[in-house]
Amino acid sequence: MRLTTKGRFAVTAMLDLATRGGRGPVTLAGISERQKISLSYLEQLFGKLRKSNVVASVRGPGGGYCLARPANKISIVDIVVAVDEPIDTTNCKEQGNCNDGKPCLTHDLWAGLNEKIHDYLAGVTLQQLLDGQSKAHSHSDVVPVTMAKGASKFAQATV
Repeated sequence: MRLTTKGRFAVTAMLDLATRGGRGPVTLAGISERQKISLSYLEQLFGKLRKSNVVASVRGPGGGYCLARPANKISIVDIVVAVDEPIDTTNCKEQGNCNDGKPCLTHDLWAGLNEKIHDYLAGVTLQQLLDGQSKAHSHSDVVPVTMAKGASKFAQATV
């Protein structure tokens, strides 16, 4: 699975919005300028985020967007799913018809990975990212590692 720019930009924009929370509505133009994301692309993303009740819009002068719920109640999976980003590593879109109408030999492997990715992203909230903590579950045996520059981005540590 590869998270596309849609999912990455949505999470980045939401984190930008959350960092400015409590100071009134935040404009998409401001987010666009700070994060170097196209304003028209942000408008599309925030339309979907609003429909999914992740953000709320304020109209008129001084308007913009704010979080629809507290940052500790918005998970990364809420954001990714809201913008229609698929969390799917299978070739069959989890239909189980990859091999002439039947599941391929590795279908269960990829479907299980989908579940793990979803669970991980569901366990990370905007508040955790704001606090600099992206540990999904304290009971998890795999935790993210902050890597030094130049180190492998795929490295993980086990507890």
